[in-house]
Amino acid sequence: MPGGRLTQQERRRIALGLAEGLPYAEIARGLDRPTSTVTREVMRNGGPTAYRAELAHHATQHRARRRRKVAPPEPQAHGRDAEAVREYEEMFATVFVQSGLPKMTARVLACLTVTDTGSLTAAELARRLETSPASISKAIAILESLSHVRRERDERRRERYVVDNDVFYQSMMASARTTAHLVEIARQGVGVLGPDTPAATRLENIARFLDSVSRSIARAADEARDLLHSET
Repeated sequence: MPGGRLTQQERRRIALGLAEGLPYAEIARGLDRPTSTVTREVMRNGGPTAYRAELAHHATQHRARRRRKVAPPEPQAHGRDAEAVREYEEMFATVFVQSGLPKMTARVLACLTVTDTGSLTAAELARRLETSPASISKAIAILESLSHVRRERDERRRERYVVDNDVFYQSMMASARTTAHLVEIARQGVGVLGPDTPAATRLENIARFLDSVSRSIARAADEARDLLHSET
């Protein structure tokens, strides 16, 4: 099985496989590479719908040059591979970007999520992500508005940003509340447009669909919440 970085030709074959709708595992077999290598490559370079071989190749070269100029990554606990952790964190952030988060906000959330403590100070985040405290502050404000993080003070009175195990539960419940509000607004439109009109019928059907989905998501999230606190 070949090792090392992906070649430009391999990236073109990945792009072709994605265009044909092939799963990552099948693309990986064609390259004689681990599925994780293909998954990581695609997710850190725009995802399956936005992946472009040439752009991915240039981005990888740019990251390699940039890393040679910065200090080596901090030692990792539990014998982890620091480079592998950094690449995984980038891939995780890409998934958050695809869900709608701004890039820096996604990077902050990913960075917090992959730490064992689940909490970092603004200075620690700025150092790890090589960005300014102002960028961290803006990202945290967005994450707080989405109930993704909270603030607390440590024993040295420093403000720390915390991502709880419940972060995805809170996110799904916030989404359910937003959808419930949309249901309410849609049903108000039925009265405005007249109950027997095509537009009102469309709005009522939308409201019924969203209401059913929203309630199902909230119920499923409540039933599965304990999984977020299980010990592995």
